[in-house]
Amino acid sequence: MKKYLLIISLLLGFTIAGMSQGEEKKDGGRIEALKIAYLTRKLNLTTEEAQKFWPVYNKYADELRKAQIEARQNNTSEIDRDEKVLNIRKRYNGEFAKALSAEKANSFFRVEKEFNSFLQKEMIERRQNKLDRNRIRQK
Repeated sequence: MKKYLLIISLLLGFTIAGMSQGEEKKDGGRIEALKIAYLTRKLNLTTEEAQKFWPVYNKYADELRKAQIEARQNNTSEIDRDEKVLNIRKRYNGEFAKALSAEKANSFFRVEKEFNSFLQKEMIERRQNKLDRNRIRQK
């Protein structure tokens, strides 16, 4: 029961924080809430681990977001952008290991990639469904 309350409070907190940031897109808060729930479930975070992990994760996510925006604005090459992202990931790997067990810290980046793949697949399917519905309406 405590775990579910923690997840709900985390989701609400991050959703509210996401809504207060004007730079996020309309669905950014919902996607972030889904990511939080997914990571919490897949990493099987305890209450104590979650309390240590999420502040570190928020800093990590902010730094990644800033690097992506900067790369877009400066028209940085793909390789340079990937290198910067890799350096951020390497730096935070040690921080995650302080907040989580070694096994969970090692799993984090894999689980994050799984979520991103899931999200990309879901978005492609939704776009395709929307296109299909529009084609049907036009007939």
